[in-house]
Amino acid sequence: MRIGIIGAGVAGLATAKVLTQAGHEVQVFDKAPDVGGVWSRTRRYPGLTTQSPKTQYALSDFPMPADYPEWPTGEQVQAYLAAYAAEFGLEGGLRLDTEVLAARAVGDAWTVEVPAGTETFDRLVVANGVFCEPAVPDFPGLEDFTAAGGRLCPGTGFHDAEEARDKHVLVVGYGKSACDVTVAISEVAASTDVIARQMLWKVPRKVGGFLNFKMLLLTRMGEALFRYIRLRGFEKFLHGPGDGLRRNMINSIGSVSVRQFGLKRLGLLPGGQMEDIVRGAIGLSTEGFFEGVAAGAITVRRDRTIVRLLAEAGRPMAELSDGTTLPADLVVCATGFTQGVPFLDDDVCERLLDERDNFLLYRQILPLDVPGLYFNGYNSSFFSPLNAEMAAVWIAAALADAVPLPDPRAMRQAVVDQLAFMDVATGTHHCRGTKIIPFSMHNVDEVLDDLGLNISARVRAAHWLNPINPAAYRGVTPALLRRLQAGHRHAQPADAHR
Repeated sequence: MRIGIIGAGVAGLATAKVLTQAGHEVQVFDKAPDVGGVWSRTRRYPGLTTQSPKTQYALSDFPMPADYPEWPTGEQVQAYLAAYAAEFGLEGGLRLDTEVLAARAVGDAWTVEVPAGTETFDRLVVANGVFCEPAVPDFPGLEDFTAAGGRLCPGTGFHDAEEARDKHVLVVGYGKSACDVTVAISEVAASTDVIARQMLWKVPRKVGGFLNFKMLLLTRMGEALFRYIRLRGFEKFLHGPGDGLRRNMINSIGSVSVRQFGLKRLGLLPGGQMEDIVRGAIGLSTEGFFEGVAAGAITVRRDRTIVRLLAEAGRPMAELSDGTTLPADLVVCATGFTQGVPFLDDDVCERLLDERDNFLLYRQILPLDVPGLYFNGYNSSFFSPLNAEMAAVWIAAALADAVPLPDPRAMRQAVVDQLAFMDVATGTHHCRGTKIIPFSMHNVDEVLDDLGLNISARVRAAHWLNPINPAAYRGVTPALLRRLQAGHRHAQPADAHR
């Protein structure tokens, strides 16, 4: 088939690679001038690093370079993904600097409109990412603030720390990206204030100063500490007779964090327990952040928001919810992202979304009522490249009618049940159904079990106490390709285009 893919980030590239190997003709569209999606140089802020270590963030058959640090920089990840595209011959199918203006269904086929014209594809994969557009608050007073010389920008729009030199800077947010950019800014700014609506738990990169956090949380045991919709094996013990032990295991990490970062002394102790980590993501600590707070280079204004921007005596300022007014030459908003598909028609979106605008995707991949359309990357996780790669394998099988699906009613019920479960598990913080944290490997298992292609139980057991290694899955794509080749060896040519 001729397949169109919207998005050249991790999910788009993994899909292009697997589908190309399966014999399809692939075109990948992205409005950025380079591959990488969130790692594109157009979105790279100072201090950007991965949240997962390099081994866990790699694709199964393409390890990151050995000389990369444990947590690669944004620039290194983008270079890695560009090398991946080159290694697997994807460059000829890349249409960079090309925004998709509209995508319309024609039966099971799709037309894709770009500035240069319209092209037709047999099927379409949406891989534009769950972090496609930064969410910047609409602050009152922006016009006067800007007229006084103030600047408001998203974190992804702040590319050079020198832009903050000798300025009074406010960073809005307390997630990883907010803390990353804060450290870089604090090294050059006249003052750096973090406006944090809510305190979040931060996990040390090295727990106790020596144990890599991946040994605790990026294992199957670490994932099993959080209750999934369906309990299997040892999970039944952990969430039954062993529940007290399970809680102690999670919250002990919080106790270590409190001591290691001096959170009580700094006045930055979050509410609740470390178990609340499931309601967002792993807030990996930024090196130098708490040290900067202790040294006075960074001030955290906790439990506050900006209520308006203004100008006083010709100077840009910001008023906080407690009535405090701060000088604000630059306001950097690291306040999250929106997930959107603006290129799809309203009638498609009505079938794609529920009444709360959650995406109705079976296995985070297949829309319930939109033929010929697939999604990848709408399974944001601790192992996003691996989840995207295994979803690409599922899509390749689906294109060959090799995925045994439940009947439509059962499939819809499975999606509704999953969303209801995630509402409870994450306090509705699942990004419209696109974030599967912390159930990354449960999703991988479900996708591969559909295909009968899961890796051996022995290797999965080894990942209970050792960090999950995506390289263990490097044989999955070849196994599917062998199966498809055998299944279609004597098929009529038309069957390949079903």
